[in-house]
Order: sequence, then C-alpha cells, then structure tokens
Amino acid sequence: MYCKLKINRYEKGRLIFISKQRGSQHTFIRKKAIYVRVSTDSQVEGYSIETQIELVTAYLKSKEWSNYVIYMDPGFSGKNLDRPKMQELISDIKDGKIDCVLVFKLDRISRSQKDTLYLIEEVFNKYNCGFISIRENFDTTTPFGKAMIGILSVFAQLERETILERTKLGLKKRAEDGLWRGGGKIPFAYDYDKEKGELIVNKERKKIFDRMKSLRLQGYSYPQIEKLMGIDESMIQKILLNKTNLGFIPYKEELFQGKHEAILTKKEYEQLLEVEKNRSKGKGAKHYLLSGKIYCGKCGAKYRYQKWGKRMICYCYSRQKSKPKLIKDPNCNNKKWDSFQIEDGVLENLFAMKISDTLLKSTFPLSEVNQEEEIRFRIDKINKQLDNLISFIADGILEVEIKEKIEKLTKEKKQAEEFLLKIKKRQKQQTGFRNVNSLGTIWKCMTFEEQRTIIEHLVEKVIIEDNTLSIKWRISVS
Repeated sequence: MYCKLKINRYEKGRLIFISKQRGSQHTFIRKKAIYVRVSTDSQVEGYSIETQIELVTAYLKSKEWSNYVIYMDPGFSGKNLDRPKMQELISDIKDGKIDCVLVFKLDRISRSQKDTLYLIEEVFNKYNCGFISIRENFDTTTPFGKAMIGILSVFAQLERETILERTKLGLKKRAEDGLWRGGGKIPFAYDYDKEKGELIVNKERKKIFDRMKSLRLQGYSYPQIEKLMGIDESMIQKILLNKTNLGFIPYKEELFQGKHEAILTKKEYEQLLEVEKNRSKGKGAKHYLLSGKIYCGKCGAKYRYQKWGKRMICYCYSRQKSKPKLIKDPNCNNKKWDSFQIEDGVLENLFAMKISDTLLKSTFPLSEVNQEEEIRFRIDKINKQLDNLISFIADGILEVEIKEKIEKLTKEKKQAEEFLLKIKKRQKQQTGFRNVNSLGTIWKCMTFEEQRTIIEHLVEKVIIEDNTLSIKWRISVS
C-alpha cells in the first residue's frame, strides 16, 4: 500500500515529507547528478565520456559528496534537449530525486541559450536543484553564478552557430567546385573517392541502373521493376531521378556542374519525367489504351471512357455534367463511339505506317533488358540467401527471426517463378519489337504497359468529329 507524501520543506540536501494519511514526517536524501555528453565534434576536442566522469567525480570527492548518480548521453548533439538521459534527468529532478546537477563544461548540458536558460530557470531553480559547471567554476546557488552562466550560454550558442555557418559555407564551396559533399548517402551508381573528393562511376551498379532506366522508359511500373531487379520499389524512383546522374552536384535548391561523369542524358531524364507524368495522369484509367489521347473535334474537350452495360463507350466530357471544369461547350452534340471502334481505327493506321528504324529508335526507347535473364538472376540470388539462412538455423542462431526471413524469401521466390513462366510464355509468341512493321503480328503478345508506351511515344491525339476519326502523330509518317 502506498501513502501520498507532500513535500514540506528542503533542508541541506534532504527533503522533508508529511504523510497525508497519518501526518507523520519522512526524510528522503536526494542525490547529486553527474551529467556527461559527447558528440562527434566534442570527441575531437578531447572531452571523452571517461574524462568528463573522472573530472567531475574528483570534484565531488573534494567536496566530500559521495551520494551521486551518473546520466550519460553518448553520441548526442547539444543543439536540443531531445536526449534520453537528459529527459530522464529532468524527470528525476521534478520528482525530487536530485539535489544538484554537475557537468564538466557548460556546453555539455546544452549549446542552446534558450535550452540552458530553460533548464536553469524552469527545472533547476524551480525544483530546488543546484547546477555546477566545473570548467567555468560556476554554481547557480550563488548570485554571481546565476548571472554569469546566462552570459556564458550566449557565447556557447554563438560558437555553435559560427561552426554551423562555416560548415554550410564549406559544403557550398565544395558543390561549386564540382566535388561531392562527403558523407551522407552516395548516389546509387557511384562510389566516393575521398582523396579526390569526386564521385566515380561504379560499373556494376551502372549496369543495374541502365536496366532499370530502360524498363522504366518502356512503361514498366516500379513494382514491376522491383520484381525483375530485386530493388525495393520505393528506392527506384529516387535512384533514377537523382539529378547527380546528370553530372550535377545538388546543394540546397541549387545545382552545380560536377566533376564526375554523367550517366544519364538530358533527353533521357526528360523522358523519365514524361513517363512519370503520364503514369500519374493515367492511374484512374490505366487499362484504357487511348486514355487522355481522344479529343472532341467540335468543342475541344477530351473524350472519356465509360461502361455502358456490356459495352465500353467514349463520349465528350462536355456532355458529362458531373465534371463542370472539363466542359467546353454544354451544348456539344458530338457523337458517342464504342471504344473498340476508336482503338481499332488507331491500331489499323499504326500497323500500316512505314517508319525508318533510325527515326523509330530515336523516338521510342527500345529496352535492352532480357527479362528472363533478370528474373533468373533474382531467383538465384534468393536461393543463395535461403541456403545461408538455413545453415544459420542448423547452427542454432536466431532461429525464430531467421524462419520469418525464410518465409518472406520463399514467398518472393514463388512470385518470381510465376513471373518467369509468364515471360517464357510470351517469348514463345514473339521474337521482340524491333521495328514498327512487326507491330501487327506481335501486338497481342505484348503487355498493356508496352502497348501503352508505344501509344504514348507515337500518338499525340485522336480527334473525333461525328463519324470522322483523325490522328495526329508525334512523328512524320508516310
């Protein structure tokens, strides 16, 4: 059973409590707290955790104070109070457990003037807790200490802001000189040469990058590329659209010409952005071949796809009253068409076109990726991981955790094998798209993504006017 105690008074390191239930008096001896902190910067300065503890405990012995507890925050910056042991210390002070806090140097407690003053005024003083900084020889129990420690905290913050400003200027200067800033995440297809300060192309990862780029330009989604390459889909976009690939060094919102080799041309980057834009637009109607391409020849509004019983029809958005922003002429009476009529008309013209291979290849990014080879490589990699994990279980290492990983990899392997079967089935039906004249024979064997990508690169718009269909191509045709 707990009895509630009320703090009655504070006397020479002892808290006197009065029990609300019995009115009896209890004495609780408070402890001294040694707070030590070290960050990367302070390690350079030589104030290690061990050194700080040794110096502060020596001071305690000189005062004949033996009842103390140590709070350590190794590897934490002093820019704010978001440190685990600092928060624990504050909580213990408020609970009346700490009599005085001792640090080796003022900036160990904080480098922020605001935080230092908060600790002194709202935590230490408010809860009858002293504060001593040995290096500066200040004690907040004296009027002089209270005045001077506020002044020192101002200089501590000024020093930190000066270092930060110099660091920022240094990073920007490196970017202006075309050098990588060092540290941080190095771009996927590069290594960092510390001696030269430059990015160097990693040939193996460059090959992977090129395959991902090729697949994306073919219209493949990020989940589909993940299945082929085994790289998390959330990372693929960041890898492909990183402007460092263009030969630039980014700093803040600015771009500087780097000294490293570019692995992506400006045209390819723009094509990737175009794929991004088109796939974003087509999310709601991604299974419609000509989505966003069909326009009304009378009012200029777009045509929309809509199910009509068992049919799929296309009609002018001006006749769709639920979306007023897309209406160009509320009185438009342009004709409705069955979707297959429009699509068949476009495909008939597409298959009949004659385009030189040179013009085609410059317009349409043909994939050089062997999908079967990629997925087999992925399966082999999974098998090696499974073999390693099974050997760990045999040795009795982390059995539960490893079994979970095995289940995840087994599921991924099954999905890869199913995908491989689909690829092999398609390969029996087609030898691959190499020129526009072969489209008519292999069209039905292609994935929707491949079909849609061809439409995106070759068709600018389809115009409907009553019974007339006309096509505006992105390239000159004969």
